[in-house]
Amino acid sequence: MSFWKKLQHPILVLAPMADVTDPAFRRIIATYGKPDVMWTEFVSADGLFMGGYDSLIKDLAYSESERPIVAQFFTSRPDMMERAAQLAVELGFDGIDINMGCPDKSVEKQGAGAGLIKNPPLAVELIKAAQRGIEEYKNRKIEKLREENTSEKEIKEWQEKEIPVSVKTRIGYNKNELETWLPILLSAEPAAITVHARTRKEMSLVPARWEHIKRAVEIRDELKSKTLILGNGDVTDIEHGKRLCAETGADGAMLGRAIFGNPWLFASDRKSRTPEERLLVLVEHTKAFEELCAYKNFSVMKKHFKAYVNGWDGAKELRVRLMECNNAGEVEGVIREYLSSL
Repeated sequence: MSFWKKLQHPILVLAPMADVTDPAFRRIIATYGKPDVMWTEFVSADGLFMGGYDSLIKDLAYSESERPIVAQFFTSRPDMMERAAQLAVELGFDGIDINMGCPDKSVEKQGAGAGLIKNPPLAVELIKAAQRGIEEYKNRKIEKLREENTSEKEIKEWQEKEIPVSVKTRIGYNKNELETWLPILLSAEPAAITVHARTRKEMSLVPARWEHIKRAVEIRDELKSKTLILGNGDVTDIEHGKRLCAETGADGAMLGRAIFGNPWLFASDRKSRTPEERLLVLVEHTKAFEELCAYKNFSVMKKHFKAYVNGWDGAKELRVRLMECNNAGEVEGVIREYLSSL
């Protein structure tokens, strides 16, 4: 059974964000407030198989504590998507997601991300390619197990295994195109579609309009599709997400920017955290970054400093000192000194 079918509604998930939801931050989130589903940062399927495997494979690292974990890819080439899907199954991911909403110009230049909204036939082919890649990998695996005289129980487990394909997109490119765009995606029968309630042109410069999420649900129901609809855009916390789902009929909500500096976002308790608690988790986060993301520049970690260190007297001065740090040891030293002075 697909993991999506096992989740209680509303499904509350964490958005994939480049240079934010990396292996280190996901480890921290899984520890302090785990969402119903996690995504990797988006990874270039083309890059994986055209010379960048050794560096990009590191972005697909995950721990068992993060399950269910979904690998997100972007590409405009069905053959690359098929290979990426097979790799994701081999790596043990619970699902595969195709990015059809990223407005980054370099991604769109490849015909990927939000650029796919302008090419619906290709979007459908990419979904089918991912689905095909999954089935091909499963068939090969089952054949190999039989050659090795593996137990029928294990063979049956692979026969029944479902690795769902999902999509993350927007309501349109320059204007709202849900009435045409969404039915085309639904025709490929993805397990779930996350709809960002803005167009590509709007980026995140205007408020998300969740009435479009409600319409997306209506379109899905009118077509008698079984695809889950998740809404995305300006969700501030768990209660807000639940309320938006209740108002629109969405199966779930995706939270993104609200996670900055707040790994407790999905925690069952809603208490506010003290500066000391936040700073100690920042130390833990920085150490995890150094351990798991050594292939990234330390400046990527620094973007979290402002989110963790704000809202109290002396936070700005501490933040200035932290921005001068170059490794986890220096960050811990500055924070320990600061806490001892309180």
